[in-house]
Amino acid sequence: MTLRSITRRDFLAQSSSCAAHLALAAMVAPPLARMRWARGSEFSVVAREPFGSLEKVADGIWALISTPLSGDRTTLSNGGIIAGRDGVLAIEGFNQPQGALWLATKARELTGRWPTHVVLTHYHGDHANGVAGYVRADTPPVVRATATTRELVLSKNLPADASRTAALQDAKLITVAEPSTIELGGRLVRVIPRSGHTASDVTLEVDEPSVVFCGDLVWNGMFPNYVDAMPARLSASVRELRRSRPTTYVPGHGAIAQEKDYTRYVAMLDEVEAAARRAHSAGRSAAEAGAAYTLPASLGEWILFNKVFFERAFTAWYRELGA
Repeated sequence: MTLRSITRRDFLAQSSSCAAHLALAAMVAPPLARMRWARGSEFSVVAREPFGSLEKVADGIWALISTPLSGDRTTLSNGGIIAGRDGVLAIEGFNQPQGALWLATKARELTGRWPTHVVLTHYHGDHANGVAGYVRADTPPVVRATATTRELVLSKNLPADASRTAALQDAKLITVAEPSTIELGGRLVRVIPRSGHTASDVTLEVDEPSVVFCGDLVWNGMFPNYVDAMPARLSASVRELRRSRPTTYVPGHGAIAQEKDYTRYVAMLDEVEAAARRAHSAGRSAAEAGAAYTLPASLGEWILFNKVFFERAFTAWYRELGA
């Protein structure tokens, strides 16, 4: 399908996942936006590929920042590596097995170990479909996901893949009743069950240094995908991530975020909520409201936004408001 032939209905139907959301949005992104997405980082880049860069966040912690506007669909989502004396955690399965294999190979180069643990933050294909890339016969990692995430990956992420199914078949399920931990040897990672972007999200959090891998609860500089969102819960979950000391936030998409980026994202969520409530009270449809809406200039620039994304956000809010 060409760009000119994509209608609003086509876009909504085809961008039901974050991967499609990114791919279709990239088709209309101007070259300048593509350059900004791929621009340099304040963190040290230890490896770079067309699909993204691996950036050192702190000793033993690296973030893979994907650059989906390049057109390379190997990873699409962000992820990362957290290492301790006795183990290495890889975060996210990415869009293709080659993405997970690449991150695992980099983990071994940087730490001397293949990942011993893998965590999926939620079920969307750009975060989960490539998880089989981590699996090796000699050193299989412990794959962790919530029961809901595993079920949705296996039932909704099509086409089905036997290697993906095998990688998740014996996954260690993350309890959603309370936080759990992964001890890597001198480094404890807290696994926090949350929801809002989907029905079952998790964040991976380190206290010293203060680093949070947010999954798609946070997008930096790009308007998020609300397709599965429970927006009130999303807003609450995002607020729960704030800490009282300087923190590095690794979003699901976009550049590594600091406090000012986090604050801007929360302000954007609040603005969208207020606009949705006004439109709902006025009796306007989500399509009408989304088509008329623009983000305030005070919130700065948001790469890749398209009016259809606003419609989807308003639709999610309308579900909660009773429309």
